[in-house]
Amino acid sequence: MNKKDVFIGGAWPYANYYLHVGHFAALLPGDIIARYYRGKGDNVIYVSGSDCHGTPITERAKKEHKSPQEIAEYYHNEFVKTFTASNFKYDEYAATMDNHHKQYVMKQFKKMVENGYIYEREELQDYCEKCHKFLSDREIEGTCPHCGKKSTGDQCDSCGSSLDSSEVLDKHCKECGNTTALRKNKHLYFKLPEFTELLQQLIDDNKNKWRKNAIGEAQKYINTGLVDRAATRQLEWGVPVPVDGYDDKRIYVWIEAVLGYLSVGQKVAEERGIDFDKYMSNENENLITYYVHGKDNIPFHTTIYPALIMAIKNNYRLPDYIISSAYVNLNQEKMSKSKGNLITINELLEKFDSDTIRFYFSLKGPETNDISCSIEDIIQTHNKYLVGMLGNFVNRNLSFINKRFDGIIKEANIDKRIIDITQKTFKIVGEYFERGEIRNATTQIIEYISLANKYYDSREPWIQVKNDLASFNDTTYTCIYMIANLANLVEPVLPNCSKRIKDMLTLPTYTWKEEVIKGDYKINNSSMLYSRLDEENTYKKIKNK
Repeated sequence: MNKKDVFIGGAWPYANYYLHVGHFAALLPGDIIARYYRGKGDNVIYVSGSDCHGTPITERAKKEHKSPQEIAEYYHNEFVKTFTASNFKYDEYAATMDNHHKQYVMKQFKKMVENGYIYEREELQDYCEKCHKFLSDREIEGTCPHCGKKSTGDQCDSCGSSLDSSEVLDKHCKECGNTTALRKNKHLYFKLPEFTELLQQLIDDNKNKWRKNAIGEAQKYINTGLVDRAATRQLEWGVPVPVDGYDDKRIYVWIEAVLGYLSVGQKVAEERGIDFDKYMSNENENLITYYVHGKDNIPFHTTIYPALIMAIKNNYRLPDYIISSAYVNLNQEKMSKSKGNLITINELLEKFDSDTIRFYFSLKGPETNDISCSIEDIIQTHNKYLVGMLGNFVNRNLSFINKRFDGIIKEANIDKRIIDITQKTFKIVGEYFERGEIRNATTQIIEYISLANKYYDSREPWIQVKNDLASFNDTTYTCIYMIANLANLVEPVLPNCSKRIKDMLTLPTYTWKEEVIKGDYKINNSSMLYSRLDEENTYKKIKNK
């Protein structure tokens, strides 16, 4: 069987604050899918990076009296630490301020200009006469025309509407509060409407691959009528515009950030000696692409990013799978910095093993609907499944063998029914992973763990060891077979657990296939996989941070 070429792009978080649980829940499927395909031996390129440009970074820089680069570098480094601690294994985690990315984006921008999809337009733009500057959309505050609540010039957080600054009512400068005035200014614009029919076809062709919220949001975005989008903005911080007369402007972040998938993907491919143009070609029948992000990023990945690819005319594959997660609320409330109820991943990692957090959001993640997360639920999920089911099965088998047979497991017969179920489980779970259905995959793994515990209990090895040693050895060897296969099955979700089990039994490196065991085994150690968490004490520690 030919190896697949698998391209996975994880959304680029803004480098202006720490990663919170919503980021984690949205991005985790990318790492799980990458681990699954690597286990199969496929050619995986899994990339992401920090979105270091745009107004959110410049706004925070102003507040903290620092340069945008200082802010971006600080949070980029924090992201790297957080992803590493969370066991994310990107092939490359970059930053939009990297020179490679800038040069790549400028080259592709030129192509879009040459292909006739970017043009110059002079128009009236919001200007602050007190600050003596044209304002970007995020530097404008006003009233949302849809819900009547406070909004910025590009988006209303209250109703979720994407806005053009010209639609916003009662506009004023966010920095000084002065009412905005309109002055003529020139910008470059991208002809997004020219791709309407092709984008509609893309939606129609992928109704069985994209998540339902992606289909719905993409269709809604097209139905409202696509408009030409500004391709440049009035900023000093960002990717330079490779067009004469635009030295005082930068390429709009909505263009350059999503092109990061390709800039970093190309870099990884070059380092491996892969022709990236052929790898990403629409004619590459072995290629499958995934884009993993939150639902607020759906329009950028289902319409804008594909339109940019088509405008560049490099014949690259458009998104096959859109893995778009819904939102994570905390204790039934929407998280926000202003409310003070935003839990960062770093805070969770101080109290929990990364496996615990990965497992929680794999089993209960916001795949189809918004979810409410709570510390109590994370603890209860850990104790029920990781301690009570998985840890219980592994530990009671190994500790019993250690106690009675000095850790020596004699080769015996493996129950053929268990072999058949194991092989089927790999197939079913693998299919779920390939469709991005992480919750279903995790639930299927739990069913296998449940079967393992039921098998152990039904065989009663504590009685067999006294009355029928041959049957006891068969039971034990079958259980060790299941433990060895659990090490492979859980690796995409629980990499720490997988490593611990493999170390205990000196098993081969993780691969996504049935682990065939032969001969005797010697247990290296039988320490507990997971410890039970005390709900009250753990919750208090986090709450009082």
